[in-house]
Amino acid sequence: MEYFRYFLNFIFEYCIFYYSLAVMSSYLVLVILSILEIGRYKARYKAMNYQALLNSPFVPGISVIAPAYNESATIRNGVHTLLALNYPKFEVIIINDGSTDDTLEQLIDEYELKEVDFAYNEEIVTQPVKRIFKSTNPVFSKLTVIDKTNGKSKADASNAGINIANYPLFLCTDIDCILHQDTLIKMVKPFVEETTRVIATGAVIRIANSCELENGYMKRVKVASGFLPLFQELEYIRAFLLGRMAWSRINGLMLVSGGLGLFDKEIVLKAGGYNHVSFGEDMELITRMRIWMHDQKLKYKVTYIPDSLCWTEVPSTLKVFGNQRTRWAKGLIQTIWFHKKAFFNPKYKIFGMLSFPYWVFFEWLAPIIEATGILFYIYLIVSGHITWSYTLIMLAFIYSFSVMVTIISILWDEISGSHYTKKREIFKLCLAAMVEPFVFHPIVLFFSIKGNWFFFTRKQLKWGDMKRKGFNDSNTLVYQNEQP
Repeated sequence: MEYFRYFLNFIFEYCIFYYSLAVMSSYLVLVILSILEIGRYKARYKAMNYQALLNSPFVPGISVIAPAYNESATIRNGVHTLLALNYPKFEVIIINDGSTDDTLEQLIDEYELKEVDFAYNEEIVTQPVKRIFKSTNPVFSKLTVIDKTNGKSKADASNAGINIANYPLFLCTDIDCILHQDTLIKMVKPFVEETTRVIATGAVIRIANSCELENGYMKRVKVASGFLPLFQELEYIRAFLLGRMAWSRINGLMLVSGGLGLFDKEIVLKAGGYNHVSFGEDMELITRMRIWMHDQKLKYKVTYIPDSLCWTEVPSTLKVFGNQRTRWAKGLIQTIWFHKKAFFNPKYKIFGMLSFPYWVFFEWLAPIIEATGILFYIYLIVSGHITWSYTLIMLAFIYSFSVMVTIISILWDEISGSHYTKKREIFKLCLAAMVEPFVFHPIVLFFSIKGNWFFFTRKQLKWGDMKRKGFNDSNTLVYQNEQP
């Protein structure tokens, strides 16, 4: 019996070692692919003539869709920013998703809105649309406001915006996001330049906490000062600059963030629109679009660009952060379960044989395996069977690699974009990267396991609501704690 226990311990330790080695190897490959892709992008577009695109009568029209639920603190500023985007042919569609505050009243007052008769074609079924508003002021002629019954998800509100959109492309964003003025002209480039049909494009999203704004636009980018926002900034840099750019390089991208994504409306409609049941509706939509294109045997691309075009609030309280990460974890499992037919299915090529399995093994299973490993090592310590020399070497190796990847992300972000005005902010991020595995990663791990628990026990999970104060007198973005 004792020999059998030692044998199991030996097997388990080596399983953890080889799994960790596989994860680290995948990250190394992603780093290389990301550097190659960003280099290719910079070389290709450094001499780009944006003015020619702005003056061209052939650029595709874009519908900017922004759901709003209880956004009274940010709605006026947010809509002004969207209406001021630099693009020759676009419209702004705001969906008031059954707000219980004065969001709609502020819109009516600020933009001189009047209810109009509008031919609403419900190609995607949503909660009922009650009224549609247009401005009586020609200055705001691009603006359309939908007032609908609350659908309990961003997906339902976004689908209502897609139904009413006039143009072949639509940009999905959040009303509290701060977009760069050139967001549309930069994100439309893959659609007009690629020879293969592009069905979706994303761009880098950054954190607005502690940043300074002026008239609704980013004035100065600063590293977030709060505990949770600071470490989320590290996550965003890693995810957007390394992960998504790498997958874009091999056309294996499985996620375009719901905060900033430009989509081919025709393909979205044929795929069925956003899934209002999913807690990861942005990933689920891209997955369904890709499957639909493969089923129709059509060539396509999902691309990402390394330009920072959007800044957004992130949770600053543990309660809101926990709700968000639990939803994300559950949404990931839902997407994998809904589309399990793509798993190692050669019919879906890179997506089915590489991207989808990667998300299964290294995104979904990673927290489960890690939590199991922690419990296993606790058992070894208590039972006195742990091999300390082997364990400490492995942990030091994993820690060093994790910090190295994060610091590479930070430095590559600075080299390629140079967003921070003070070098001490880069130093602050590097210091945070060194303590992240000890103070922040365990929190993320806990809520990932919680999301798995909610999925497998079929326990109901509500959509969270991060309430905001908007802007203070110094134009710095701040938060209000979520109401109990």
